[in-house]
Formats: sequence, C-alpha cells, structure tokens
Amino acid sequence: MLKKSKIRVLVIDDSALIRQIMTKILNEDPDIEVVGVAHDPYIARDKIKQLEPDVLTLDVEMPRMDGITFLRNIMRLRPIPTIMVSSLTTKGADVTLQALEAGAIDYIAKPALDVARGLQSFSDDITSKVKVAARVSIATLKRNAEAAHATKKLSADAILSKQTQAKLFKTTEQIIAIGASTGGTEAIREVLIRMPHDAPGIVISQHIPQSFSLPFANRMNAASPMTVCEASDGQQILRGHVYIAPGDAHLLIERNGARYVCRLNRGPAVNRHRPSVDVMFRSVAQNVGTNSIAVILTGMGSDGAEGMKELHDIGVHTIVQDEKTSIVWGMPGSAVKIDAVDSVLPLDKIAGKITSLVSVVS
Repeated sequence: MLKKSKIRVLVIDDSALIRQIMTKILNEDPDIEVVGVAHDPYIARDKIKQLEPDVLTLDVEMPRMDGITFLRNIMRLRPIPTIMVSSLTTKGADVTLQALEAGAIDYIAKPALDVARGLQSFSDDITSKVKVAARVSIATLKRNAEAAHATKKLSADAILSKQTQAKLFKTTEQIIAIGASTGGTEAIREVLIRMPHDAPGIVISQHIPQSFSLPFANRMNAASPMTVCEASDGQQILRGHVYIAPGDAHLLIERNGARYVCRLNRGPAVNRHRPSVDVMFRSVAQNVGTNSIAVILTGMGSDGAEGMKELHDIGVHTIVQDEKTSIVWGMPGSAVKIDAVDSVLPLDKIAGKITSLVSVVS
C-alpha cells in the first residue's frame, strides 16, 4: 500500500517568530510538512522553483515586494493555492480582500501570541485551511485569477425556533438571500456585478471577521450596479440594495407590514459561525416565504443546508453553485445531499438565473 504523501507547505512571512510558530503548528499535523520558509517574496520565488510546494501561506505585508503584487505574479505565472495571513485591522482587511480578488483561496488572522486559547484556535484554523487549499485544482485557481482580472456546534434553533410558517400578508416585494464561506467574497462579487441595478433587495451572510465586513461591503458597492452596505439593525430592505451581515452578528429578516427590515442578533454562533446562513434562511422562510430566492455559494462545512431545505420545502426556488466553479463544495454539496436544491449552476450563470426567476415571480 502506497504511503499517502504529505501536503508540502512554504511559509512566507517577514516575522521570524511567525515563521517559527507556523512551522511548528503545521509540522505537528501528520498530513502536512513545511518544506521551507522565506522572509521576503524574492527568496520565496526561488524556493517555489526549488521546493515545488503544494500550498503557500503568505503574509499580507512584506518587505521589498508587497504580498498582493507577489500573489498576482504567482497566479499569473505559476498558480499555487495560497492562504493569506493578515492582521485584523481595517488596513489588513482591505488588503486581504484585494488578495482574495487576486486569487488567494482563504485568509487567516495572525495568532494572538499571548493567549493560549487564541493560539489553539489559530492552530486548528490554519491546518484545516491548508488541507482545503491543497484540494483546490489548479484549473479552479486559473479561472479565479482570470475572473479577478476581468465552539459548540448549535443549530438555528439557538437563535430562532422552528415553527409553522405564518400566513403572510400579500406583498409584491421579494428578497434574494445568499450565503457563502470559503471563496465566497469573490463568488459574491461575481454575482453582484451581474445583477441589474433595480433587482429586489439582497441579503447576504458571508463567514467573515467583524473587521472585514464593512471593507467588504464597501468594495462590493464599488463593483456592483446595486447599492451595497453593511446591514444595520432595523434597516429597511429596499429594491436595488444589498445588505451584508456584520462579521459579529446573525442577520435576520423580519416583516413590518408589507415591508421587510434587517434585524441583527448577537446570540451564540450557529454551525460555529456568526453570522450563520442557516439562521438567515430560517428567518426568510418564516417571514418572507415564497417571495424569496435562496442561494448558497462556495464554502466549507454545511451551514445553510438545513435552512435551504426549509425554504425548498415551502416552495422557494433554491440555487447552489456547482462543484466545478466552487473553491470548496462543502456548503453547496451539503444542500444537494439533503435534496434542498432546485438549480445547480456554474458561478457565472447564477445572477442570470436569479434575474429570470424575479421576472417570472414579480
């Protein structure tokens, strides 16, 4: 029986301490081997040729050449699955979002070195993300790069109890609900840039840190024909607008007469996430019903699958991104497995499908 080969990782960071910590953490996993380290992009370039790593971890802020420029060069010349290592600051968030646009698979916040629990959380996150990155095909990386150039597990019951859908007052207003995780920031962008400026209101739950959600909303606002903002509590949902859940709150949709409003809930994480897609979808099922369309894009895990099933079972049209165009087909695949999906589509066809459904229903 052939021995399974380890995932070969090159750690690129200008901090000797971070390089040491990353190497120790990754080498403790039996499926991963750090084959080299580099303190700047020029050394990294030579080591990539020499060592042929499967995955890179790349510091956002680097000497001699910034991480974004280096990443763009890599994705153009020799695509390698890359995880960005970033500080949780506004500047760090903006640069990391640029990196995701340039082709990075995912990102992780630099560890809290003075807190043992923070370091353990970092250890769990980085090893799982390296394993996910190693499974991403080079063809997927190339497609994404080309597109860029053009806790305890809880259910949604913890936030919103399941109940029979109430009879809703008739309204012509519709809601489009979108959930995503790993690879989702770019997938969401690809959907939003194709939506008409007067599309029904869109609500989005993307697994993202608190400090990233506002910069992400701002970047989407600059790219989309629709008006995009970070959702606030009590905000009315309007046609032609997109509302992105803050990185520290569940986004729920409530009825106010014939109108819909955003409600933010900072209760416990659901499916280890806050915001949770399941929570948002359940609120849509209860308060919007068949005046909605539900979408799950690329993402690790299964958040959103159960909520999508609730929507599907009351007659809502449900859409997921296909496996070929997804960075990770965890969340979409989980929904497919439980028969919660009406349409499985490549990323570039999803906006068109939504628009056609809106035209039919309105």
